[in-house]
Amino acid sequence: MKPVQGKTSTQLRYLASILLWPALFFGGLASTGLAFATSTPVLWFNVVYVSVAAIIAVFERIMPYEPTWLTADGETFNNLGHTLLTKGVVQIAAAFGASFPMLVAVFAQPFFGSQPHIWPQHWSMLSQVVLGLVIAEFGLYSAHRLAHERLELWRFHALHHSVSRLWVLNTGRFHVVDSLLKVTLSQLPLYLLGAPLQVFLWVGATTAFAGLLTHCNVEMRTGPLDWIFSTPRLHRWHHSKDLAEGNSNYGENIVLWDHVFGTYFNPDRPSSTDIGITGKVSRSLLGQLVQPFSRSGVRQILGRKPGVD
Repeated sequence: MKPVQGKTSTQLRYLASILLWPALFFGGLASTGLAFATSTPVLWFNVVYVSVAAIIAVFERIMPYEPTWLTADGETFNNLGHTLLTKGVVQIAAAFGASFPMLVAVFAQPFFGSQPHIWPQHWSMLSQVVLGLVIAEFGLYSAHRLAHERLELWRFHALHHSVSRLWVLNTGRFHVVDSLLKVTLSQLPLYLLGAPLQVFLWVGATTAFAGLLTHCNVEMRTGPLDWIFSTPRLHRWHHSKDLAEGNSNYGENIVLWDHVFGTYFNPDRPSSTDIGITGKVSRSLLGQLVQPFSRSGVRQILGRKPGVD
């Protein structure tokens, strides 16, 4: 009986590895639709978000992609701190965004000619969300790629890449400056085009669930989904220490712009587990926040010797 049980367990694990990503991603979005239909959409969306994160955390223990990543790295407190801080900044930016269209109408609208309403509000909401996702993704892709190619931006983004393991809790490990750049470049075009609030909410929800899944340490077989979405497999390549592998797959939600600009990378072999950076970041939360603003801190992040610029 034991061999049969072992075979059944292997088959169930294989089936789960195929179904988990679409189930959690699309299931999370479906639950978000129910949350948005309530009188307290933000509260219920956060319940959905935390629930999906908890499910991922369980499966990281049951069927990890890399078992050694289950070992604590001493960064749990910092990961939580950056996540909460980043979420707070994004919330403030979103609140500011509520009045931003009025500023655009006064100062920027003349540059768009006599047509004040560019956004196709007559489209179905699904079509509008897809359009919004493609437009926002171009900003996310641009911000992400610039953060890798420009040292003045890499000093902030390096914090995210400094981890030695990927798991659900370092999803939000971003420096505030890094997050603000992404929010600005991804949301500003939607504001200028007059996208409705619902589009912003759905794009934000999509980004939230994609982020949880791209960083999870769960064995997932995403197959053809890798050609469309940013998946754990693609994002592990992006975190590789080997720059020939790591400077790729910049997409946050979809990989459309990676295909367009030639940065898509998905060789036919297991994705990298040798992740991290050559430099070092501070071990404390406060230190990680202030390190990119000092010359010595930047040298540490870049892995340069003291006094060498």
